[in-house]
Amino acid sequence: MKREEKVYRRKRRHLRVRKKVVGTPERPRLVVYKSLKHIYAQIVVDPPVGPCRVLVGASTLSPEIRDEVKGLSGKIEKARLVGKLIAKRAQEKGVKQVVFDRAGYKYHGRVKALAEGAREAGLEF
Repeated sequence: MKREEKVYRRKRRHLRVRKKVVGTPERPRLVVYKSLKHIYAQIVVDPPVGPCRVLVGASTLSPEIRDEVKGLSGKIEKARLVGKLIAKRAQEKGVKQVVFDRAGYKYHGRVKALAEGAREAGLEF
């Protein structure tokens, strides 16, 4: 019961944030999702009507960093690598500026590390 309530609260916070945070073609949205073992990031464009369109994505399961991730001990370092990878992929697609959507998570720990990694690699928030 506690787990379901915790997820419900996070989803409510995410919906509250999503009222204000919108990804446009000029400035798409960088969305974060974290599970107990992995962290995922996507860059999304929100059209006026219809479903979202994912431009790029990255996670700790991505082939480019899978071997590096296995060598690291902490989840925060892994999240920083994912942030750098998503920034690299975004720049290949021509995206330089994004709006950060933390998806209802607190901005600390893995979420903060991912954001800092993306900034280090050249994305502007």
